[in-house]
Amino acid sequence: MRTLTNLFTINGKPMFAPDADVEVQYNDVDAADSGRDESGFMHRIVVRYKLGTWSFVYSHLTEEEKNYMESLFPDAPDFEFGHPSRADASVRETTTCYRSNYGIAWRTAGGDWKNYKFNIIEC
Repeated sequence: MRTLTNLFTINGKPMFAPDADVEVQYNDVDAADSGRDESGFMHRIVVRYKLGTWSFVYSHLTEEEKNYMESLFPDAPDFEFGHPSRADASVRETTTCYRSNYGIAWRTAGGDWKNYKFNIIEC
C-alpha cells in the first residue's frame, strides 16, 4: 500500500504520495476584452493573477488505491485542496479547486491500474 501524505489533501483527507514530482503552474486570467489594438499594442485586463494548477501522476495503483483516490473527489463542482503555499512551502494553505483532465489505464497482466493522471485547478 502506498504512503498517504498530508502535504496534499482533498476536503481534509490525505492523498497518496505521487510517484513523480508534482508540477505546479501559475497562470494569469485575462478578461475577454483583452487584446491587441490596430497598432499591435496589447491592452491586457487581468481578472486574476497566479491561478494555480497542480499536475499529479501515479504510474501504477492497486484497485484499492484507485478506489481510495477516486473517493476523495466528490461529485461536486469544487472541493477544498490543501497544499504548500506558493509564498512559503513550509506553510500549508487551502484553496477551492476542481479536478480536470483525468484518466487512467488498466494493466491487464497484473490487474493493477497504470498512468493515473489528473490536474487540480484553482477556482
